[in-house]
Amino acid sequence: MGLISEVLLLPFAPARGASWAIRQVIQEAERIYYDPATIRAELARLEELLEAGEITEEEFDRQEDELLDRLETATRTGAGTGDGTARQ
Repeated sequence: MGLISEVLLLPFAPARGASWAIRQVIQEAERIYYDPATIRAELARLEELLEAGEITEEEFDRQEDELLDRLETATRTGAGTGDGTARQ
């Protein structure tokens, strides 16, 4: 049965391979997005922008809230490695 099903599903192999590749890219992007070190670096950059007068206090508060929400999610789920890189 295994060989027969593999032969019958062979025409769908490219789609299955593409689906797997897409899932891998999404997982890696999520690991980087929720990496605490990446979020902290973005918070530091945001503070620099505020101090340089490139963004308003309201914009700073809005973006800071978004980053802190991401950091909380990362801490809760254990995403990222904390060193600015994604887990393998």
